Amino acid sequence: MADTFRITLGQLNPTVGDIAGNAAKARDAWEAGRDAGADLVALPEMFIAGYNAQDLVMKAVFHATAMEAVEALAVDCADGPALAIGCPWAEGAELFNAYLICKGGKIASRVLKHHLPNETVFDEVRIFDAGPLGGPYSVGNTRVGSPICEDAWHPDVAETLEETGAEFLLVPNGSPYYRGKFDTRINHMVARVVETGLPLIYLNMVGGQDDQVFDGGSFALNPGGQLAVQLPIFDEVVAHVDLERGPEGWRVVDGEKAQHPDPWEQDYRVMVTSLRDYCAKTGFKQVLLGMSGGVDSALVATIAADALGPENVRCVMLPSEYTSPHSLEDAETCAKALGCRYDYVPISETRAAVTSTLAPLFEGLDADLTEENIQSRIRGLLLMALSNKFGEMLLTTGNKSEVAVGYATIYGDMAGGYNPIKDLYKTRVFETCRWRNANHRDWMMGNEGEVIPQRIITKPPSAELREDQKDSDSLPDYPDLDAMLEILVDRNGSIADCVAAGFEGDVARKIERLIYLSEYKRFQSAPGARLTKGAFWLDRRYPIVNAWREPT
Repeated sequence: MADTFRITLGQLNPTVGDIAGNAAKARDAWEAGRDAGADLVALPEMFIAGYNAQDLVMKAVFHATAMEAVEALAVDCADGPALAIGCPWAEGAELFNAYLICKGGKIASRVLKHHLPNETVFDEVRIFDAGPLGGPYSVGNTRVGSPICEDAWHPDVAETLEETGAEFLLVPNGSPYYRGKFDTRINHMVARVVETGLPLIYLNMVGGQDDQVFDGGSFALNPGGQLAVQLPIFDEVVAHVDLERGPEGWRVVDGEKAQHPDPWEQDYRVMVTSLRDYCAKTGFKQVLLGMSGGVDSALVATIAADALGPENVRCVMLPSEYTSPHSLEDAETCAKALGCRYDYVPISETRAAVTSTLAPLFEGLDADLTEENIQSRIRGLLLMALSNKFGEMLLTTGNKSEVAVGYATIYGDMAGGYNPIKDLYKTRVFETCRWRNANHRDWMMGNEGEVIPQRIITKPPSAELREDQKDSDSLPDYPDLDAMLEILVDRNGSIADCVAAGFEGDVARKIERLIYLSEYKRFQSAPGARLTKGAFWLDRRYPIVNAWREPT
């Protein structure tokens, strides 16, 4: 029996639907493994199709093409290490989330996912059929067990594999980021190692897909839960992991142990990665945004510069008579510090024309929120015109606090294709700006230093749609608002929970009402980077028509 076994891990970034491109990435990883003397080259869950492909997987021509691509890969990779790759797999009328092991020019083994996640962003119960509890597959004279992603979060699959002869576990994943997710993964995998007494190698993908970012961070554990290998998060890596067989079975040889950054840096990188990949995978090379002189647009501009390079970001100031001199100054200062293009497009003439057009219909009526929203919608119109003319995707800049309570104008400042800060509460926006001013990393394409002026961070937030307007005129102070939103949205809590946390019941009830009333806006809003398990996209699916209010 061989006393060593080498696995080449492809912690890579697939694109949903790009079957040929994903196959090319797999082939490159296999060649790297072949050249390194690997016994097995492993790719993540559903790699050939990209993940999370949602209902696209159910399209017969799609999953048939994916299966054919793996069969072709098997032929191409016949002479060398085995290749393990995730793929949708159809058998009769059933469709499975499968892990295919290619050897000798053919698909030699199939593992079918047993536990199908049906929570947060996952909807696999409606897409896939559940596979049976199965046994390990052979690579050479070694037996490998592969619980697929969710299968490793439950004890039965790993225990069955151990009982049927698996010598170590290789867990392919498509596991997206949320704050604190890595610790959750480690805890579950340590439990599987302790229960089975087998080494475990956890392989995750990287890259952005719509609102989700897969953060990699693949690792290997030895029996007892000792960490033997830890790959970087967010980076594409092809890494070789070695196992040695001793009297007690296989053990992973100690290798790279990359340090993970703090949660603030991880969140920021998710926002940068999500925008970078969203643009790259949809074909956009440049973006633009309305630059108000406020903290939200300043942070979005900074994220965009870091994601795409400052030369590919257009910042547009669209002032009205309510725009303060310091907002004009701050917007330009920030754009120039970032190195982005800065355009100045006043809306006064357009607003006067709209006001004149509507005057006969509005005669005798007092000015109200309507006139404020007209300003925002004029800005949306002009920004979309620039987007159409120059082929630049418009970014929206509403933070999670505003998105939650509808403090945004639909078809106005909500217009756009992507929102990098959609899952970032206002209080975290301020802190993220401070973090970015103090930190720069090699994965950031923007300038170093204090790119967001301090006054933008410290001045009272305002939409500047009327004289002396402040956000606090309409909403509780952001620390209080965000604390209540975390209870009502992220924890799915109640008004009673808010009261128990020290907030007034009437205030919490107002916030609850605003959350429900704003559902129709969120339904039409741009996607944005998911940072938590309470993000406004697939994590939270509430009806638009909803008469429920918590009883008094």
